[in-house]
Formats: sequence, C-alpha cells, structure tokens
Amino acid sequence: MSEGIPPDGDDGFIRDDDYRKAFGEDLADTLDLRSWDLGFDPKTLLKRFKAQIGKAVEDEDVLRDFIRKEFFPRLRLPRDAPPSAGVYPASPERLATIHEGLLFPGRVEAVNSVAVSHDSLPIAITQIGVAIVSYGGNTGVFSQRLFRKEMSTQTDARKLVREIFEQRRARDLEEEDTLSKLARRNIRAHAELALLLDRSNADWRMGYGNPCSRELLSGSGYSSLLTASLELLKRLIRDQQKFVFVPNSLEDRGFLTFGNALYGGEYAIIDTLEEDSAYLVEKWNLDDDDRKRALKFVREYCPNVLRGIFRASDHSPPYLFYAHREHVHVAAHVAMADSILRSERGFPMLLDVADVACRGAFGSEGFLGMVNDAYAQAGAKFHYASERKRRP
Repeated sequence: MSEGIPPDGDDGFIRDDDYRKAFGEDLADTLDLRSWDLGFDPKTLLKRFKAQIGKAVEDEDVLRDFIRKEFFPRLRLPRDAPPSAGVYPASPERLATIHEGLLFPGRVEAVNSVAVSHDSLPIAITQIGVAIVSYGGNTGVFSQRLFRKEMSTQTDARKLVREIFEQRRARDLEEEDTLSKLARRNIRAHAELALLLDRSNADWRMGYGNPCSRELLSGSGYSSLLTASLELLKRLIRDQQKFVFVPNSLEDRGFLTFGNALYGGEYAIIDTLEEDSAYLVEKWNLDDDDRKRALKFVREYCPNVLRGIFRASDHSPPYLFYAHREHVHVAAHVAMADSILRSERGFPMLLDVADVACRGAFGSEGFLGMVNDAYAQAGAKFHYASERKRRP
C-alpha cells in the first residue's frame, strides 16, 4: 500500500533560491562541466564525503536535542491531538510478554504482497501474489493474474488503429496508465486487506503501509472497488481493532526528522488519520456521490486510527505505524517486539518474511520465465520485448 499521499501533480517546480539553499550553489554552476571532477580520485572524494557527512550529522544532533526539549512536550497541546499523543518508552516487560504470548505462539499474522507485470504489444499480464505468515507455522499464499488484450478484442481495423494509437500515446505520456495502476496497486491493496480480515484467525493482524491508503480511499475512480474497499476498512476499524500497519520507508522529511529525535526503544503517538485522509479524498477526482461516501467514512472511522513513529534501537531508522486508538500502546509494542529481533534493521520481521514468501512463489524471475516460454511456444521469441529489457 502507499502512504496516503495526495495524487501526483501538485509538486510543481522548485525555484533557483530553493536549489541554492538546498545544495549550497547555483544550478548554473552545477550544470557547468568545468566544475565537474575529471576522472575518479578516491582519496579526495573520501575526504570530501567525510567533511560533508560529519557536518550534517553534527547539525542533526543539535536539531535532535532541540526537538526532544522543545517539541516533544507539545505533542499533547493541539486541540485535535488524540488523548494518548506523546512520547513513550517501550516497556521491556511488555515486549517480553508479547514475544512469549503473542508473536512466537503465532497469535500475530502478517500480510504482504508483490505485483509483477509484462506489457507488450499484443498483451499485458499482471500477476499479484499475497502471503500471510506467522511464527506459529501458519503460512498461505494466494495469487491472481490479469490478462489485458487490446488488439484481439477488436474487429474493426480502423477503430482498432485509432484507439490503440490514442491509448498508447496516453500511456507513453504517463508513468503508468490507469488500468495498470488499478491492477498493480488498487487490486493488490484490496487483496492484502481482504486476506488479513478473511483468511487470518490470529488475535493480532499486521499489515504493510497505511491502512487507509490512497488506493483504498479512491478505488482508483471505480465505484464498485471503492464500495468494497470501504466495507473492508469499516470491518478492520470497527470490528478487528487489534491491528498494526507499518510502511517500510519514512520518506516525509518532517516525520523523519521527528523520528530521528527518538531514542532506541521509544515511540511517539502523533495524530489521527482524519485530516490527511479527508485531504486525499477531496483532492481525488471522484464523482460527487463517491466523494460523499468516502468523506462520510473518513469523518466517522479515521479518527479511530492513530499514527505514530517508533524506533526499535539506536542503530535502526524510525518507522511510522498505524493502530486503533483503543489498542495503540499494545500495537506499538507488537511492532517494536518484532522489529528488535533484527535491531539494525528495526523493521517488523514478519512483514519481511511475508515479502520473501511472496517473492519466492510469485517473483519476477519465475513469472517472466513462464511468459517467455509461452511466447516461444507461440512462435514469438524476442521481437515483443523492449531493447532495454534485453540488455545484459
């Protein structure tokens, strides 16, 4: 799942002043090849790296002390802050209890997924694999394959050429066309959540990313997918409640700065998903009825989903987590207890195990091998593959 960011296209261009402030020089100076180093001198390069990184770490330490002293105590002050907002040390006793009572007996199950695709002139194939795992030995893998044929479904040659030209030109202009996004992201996100709710019997459920993600709150513009996704989310928040979701990267620099100020073994509860989710729905190109339904869900359910940051050890990066407000402290301990099993990575190992299970069964190598074999059986070997994909 994605992290609930708004649709693409709002970033715009940075200005010359922004570039100069970020990189310490004008863009014109960067582009001037006379300022570039000739050849590769590792001694000079390493000296420059040490100077730049040392100064950056020193500055970050100063900022970290300021955030801990001035900002952490204010987390509870905003009017819309949840009652549990604040910074907490994880309890070693509770972590041990979660290891022995929840994680290792298999009472926590995690879901992760992988999507791979092949897109050629005659056909586009998307394969989605989802795995559910626990330390109790319960493992299951599920898969779906979508076959998209633009040419073979048309019999009017003139119409066929016009439509294909328009569709493919549009696809060339976009990073990923709408149907590909639907297959690779929205259906995949829906499948992860459905598996977590309907195929798991564990007390606690662990998912990847933001539970109220852009994919689920938008339905990619499909009313039926939006309806199904909102029903799953209602069941998760209203009925299951004992869940924790963790993205594997923290890209927001504000949250990253905040998270780096945490000591290892600390977690912070920050806010609810209501405002971010409402912003996402307002920005998305939904029709009026769908937007009202999505906003009604957001206003009713998202105040119960809290967002926080944890840091499993001083050697690991911080990660976001999402949990129900009734169980947020236990959820933080579940995520941290699973993350300290590998203190340097500091990320829940169950999610990585589920990812490995997916890639082992449904990774790109096996998938592309089957595709290439099918092309060979059909008498077409390499002339539908792009030049870039055939590079060694």
